[in-house]
Amino acid sequence: MDLAVLLRAAVATPGRFPALAGVDLEVAEGDVVALDGANGAGKTSVLRVCAGLLALSGGEGRILGRDLARHAAAVRRSVGLLGHAPALYDELTVTENVRFALRACGAGLKAMDDVLARLGLTGRLARTPAGRLSAGQRRRVALAVLSARAPRLWLLDEPHAGLDAEARRLLGELLGEALTAGASALIASHEPEEVVPLADRIVTMAGGRVVASRPGARRRMAPGTIHVA
Repeated sequence: MDLAVLLRAAVATPGRFPALAGVDLEVAEGDVVALDGANGAGKTSVLRVCAGLLALSGGEGRILGRDLARHAAAVRRSVGLLGHAPALYDELTVTENVRFALRACGAGLKAMDDVLARLGLTGRLARTPAGRLSAGQRRRVALAVLSARAPRLWLLDEPHAGLDAEARRLLGELLGEALTAGASALIASHEPEEVVPLADRIVTMAGGRVVASRPGARRRMAPGTIHVA
């Protein structure tokens, strides 16, 4: 079985106290694994480690077959992270932000126009500076960047936050298409009712460790299907 994510006894200590205190986690290629748990359980830290943005201070980490300690830059080019606060330049328009982000990571622009259209980021809105967008619109822009990049591993941190019902449906649609194309996903959320329908497996975290695992609902659906309530 090929693994998109392999963490063994992973420890990360960005401050005085460990954010991760010995995490063991596997995500098979093509699978969706959801992380749940209370705030501060370590969910976001796992995503940042997998994105190559938070270094391990102990244990082992391999993402898409690459060792995190030696190939963090290559990992960053192969994964896509949708975080709490989209990293947008307020003075740039929606289109300019997406184009800049794609070029900065070496991705092509071929899918950009289609993704912007699907997410409703066209016309006047496409020409609007990011600093004038609502929180939900900013999340749509970040999702457009993620989808247009077509990463092999989607890392989603509370992906439903700030999204209306239509945007949640589009998120499920785009993620489902990515999975059908062979991508994998790791989703962090403290709202299990939102992520259980998306996931093959639900992993519960507490105190910087994995404490439980249970099946999600996706295994009972057709391959590539994603349902968003």
